[in-house]
Amino acid sequence: MTVSRRARPVLTAEERIRRKRYLSATLITCVVLALVGGSLHVVKLGANRMADMRKMATYDLKEENSRIRAAGEDIVLHEKHEANKSHANGYSVDEAERLLSKDEWQELESMVPVPAGPFLMGTNLDRADEQDKPQHTVTLPAYVIDKYLVTNAQYARFVAATGHRPPLNWKDGQVPQGELMRPVTMVTWYDAKAYAKWAGKRLPTEAEWEKAARGTDGRRWPWGNKMEPERLNTYYNVGSATNVNAYPNGASPYGALDMAGNMDEWMADEFAPYPGSKAPSALFQGKVAMATSDKDQAMKVADMVPTEGKYKTLRGGSWKGDPFSTATYHRDSAWANYASDFYGFRCAGDVRQQAKGK
Repeated sequence: MTVSRRARPVLTAEERIRRKRYLSATLITCVVLALVGGSLHVVKLGANRMADMRKMATYDLKEENSRIRAAGEDIVLHEKHEANKSHANGYSVDEAERLLSKDEWQELESMVPVPAGPFLMGTNLDRADEQDKPQHTVTLPAYVIDKYLVTNAQYARFVAATGHRPPLNWKDGQVPQGELMRPVTMVTWYDAKAYAKWAGKRLPTEAEWEKAARGTDGRRWPWGNKMEPERLNTYYNVGSATNVNAYPNGASPYGALDMAGNMDEWMADEFAPYPGSKAPSALFQGKVAMATSDKDQAMKVADMVPTEGKYKTLRGGSWKGDPFSTATYHRDSAWANYASDFYGFRCAGDVRQQAKGK
């Protein structure tokens, strides 16, 4: 039995052209809709991310203009602070001493010993920043380094004893309520150096800091090679600085705390390339914002112009920064007269000086 099939209609040349146009238009419409849909999805993800970041901010963003922000963003306010050499308010020496108990003072002044010998400094990881390379061996004599970041309470004693200007975020020269055990912030490199000298210590070198943070086995973080967020304060996981004793499980091999996160720490060193570095020299060149023409000045447009000055090095990452900036080998930098709510410091000392002090 033969089954007949309906004959397909024969399309004219004009109808074929029209049908191809319809198919092309349909295909283009689908592609456009897909692109639009993808773009809307990306925009939505970005909006959600911005919303998350706003929720993690430590203040209402509507109040941004009245808040202390990152280094360099409040130049006028900082210059005013730099010029303020005397203070009617603040603590007397006795009042500053009574801020903490004898045992608390003794603990905060603890220093951990780091033995003499070589260690691995820097990194060869492909994705590391160029200023962090190459990995190389450095040999150091024995030294000691503060177990904790210098706190507001300790800095208050220094201010009371010397008349040094207090940090910019202290109201009437006094530590904000509930922040005695938090690391002091809004201090420049010069402030940190002055404190260290008063305390009979000094700022650590980069090499001293890095060995104290990672030991001799080249680990990426004080506790090992894996980022473990519960061991440190970084990337707004808290939203502010924390007490210097808040993360005992983040201690370094020698027992120093907060060597990852909480505060970027001022080093004694200028920011310079390592031996054998392939990093561009411009990376280490000090630069300042400068309007190079009358038109730029009128439009408030500035270029970053190289200067003869050198940046100072910062280490450790902070409560605000990228978690991977808290790696023990990571290097940051800033002008020595900058201050920020995520810049702090700790002190170091020679073993001979420490023994003499005892």
